[in-house]
Amino acid sequence: MKKITLFYLQDCPYCHYAKRAVKELTAENSAYDNIEIDWVEESRHPEISRNYDYYYVPTIFYGNDKLYEAHPSEKYEDCKRNVKSAFDKVLMG
Repeated sequence: MKKITLFYLQDCPYCHYAKRAVKELTAENSAYDNIEIDWVEESRHPEISRNYDYYYVPTIFYGNDKLYEAHPSEKYEDCKRNVKSAFDKVLMG
């Protein structure tokens, strides 16, 4: 099973988008169930998050490769498309 790290903040609206996107995408495509997600709440685990280079959350890493970093004013559709792209890269790589 391949593993990604997804950084988020509990009260971040964009992070809620990412959680929703993950839920929808895994329901739409069972292949995504082969991706283990290590959900890291960055304010609770600064010792982990400081080892990665990102500014905005949600952010997805596969190993040390950043596959997705949200941007301000991102819409849900953009988030879902970006999460899907990250999932697809993980499955292909």
